[in-house]
Amino acid sequence: MSQFTGKLFVIHKFCAFALAMISTLLLAACSGVPEISPAEQPLVKETRMLLGHKGMDPAAPIFVRIFKEESELEVWKARDDGRFYHFKTYPICNWSGKLGPKIRQGDKQAPEGFYSVTSNQMNPNSKFHVAFNLGYPNAYDRAKGRTGDFLMVHGKCKSAGCYAMTDALVEEIYALAREAFRGGQQVIQVHAFPFRMTRANMLRHRKNRWAKFWKVLKRGYDHFEIHRLPPTVAVCEKRYVVNVNLPANGRMPQADAPCPRFDRPMIEPFVPKPSEEQIASERIIAPGPKTRRFAHQSTPDTVQQIAASPAPSNASVLSGLGGPPQPAIRPIESSPTDTAYGFNN
Repeated sequence: MSQFTGKLFVIHKFCAFALAMISTLLLAACSGVPEISPAEQPLVKETRMLLGHKGMDPAAPIFVRIFKEESELEVWKARDDGRFYHFKTYPICNWSGKLGPKIRQGDKQAPEGFYSVTSNQMNPNSKFHVAFNLGYPNAYDRAKGRTGDFLMVHGKCKSAGCYAMTDALVEEIYALAREAFRGGQQVIQVHAFPFRMTRANMLRHRKNRWAKFWKVLKRGYDHFEIHRLPPTVAVCEKRYVVNVNLPANGRMPQADAPCPRFDRPMIEPFVPKPSEEQIASERIIAPGPKTRRFAHQSTPDTVQQIAASPAPSNASVLSGLGGPPQPAIRPIESSPTDTAYGFNN
């Protein structure tokens, strides 16, 4: 071997060694970067763009509605005017049981009712990807002697009394809730309904054993449809009391105690500005699977048509079963027959 060839060989070996060392260092550096957990994943670009399009701050409060029969979860978000606007509808991949509330541990029923979620009910380490606890049993459920716990909205599309989403969708919902809590929201209201509480649906289910209970839930549904504000819900005499001002001391009554005299708040119906009617009426539906189907449900084309249609008018809401919302301000006596504040459900 010539001297020149020997030098080339040495240079070649050195370069190969240097490249190997650089690769090792780069791999070590990459492996040292902490992986972002599902619970801390930032909102993706498309979600941020949709928030911007709708004039929504990522840190603004949210409100959640669940509809069992349709297998849908809605996220609504507050805007600068204080009213809530539809952000997105997500398909519920799976839920267990049938229409009707959860009664006891082990019945595999998913809850129905008015629930509240605080930041300590968020579970970033769920074995079902990420999750948040609905807060069942709430004061109403406990007053009724209902049992069960750890009823969640989570991922993995598997349910034994929970509302199960796909991992990707629950991750986005979780992130929206996380950002709202970090923005200062103390409690996220989650209203779980058996179905969209339209006149047609209420008539179709009028002979169901839970029809009277559902008429009470409909009061909360109607209030939000008209005002775009979640109603204040109290529990007394073992019943829900929907859309009331709390007593002067600011404390909720005991769930099994007599109802105090409530006043109803005076709230103007929601009327969007002419320039924002499209944002107020548009409905964005996320794609995804639904494993629960019912024979009467709309075809995909009809669903898309509904999604693009304007929000229902006040008149259409008022025509639903369960009656119109009560007068703006009205003292309510503690009478078991007074349907102004609910039914003996």
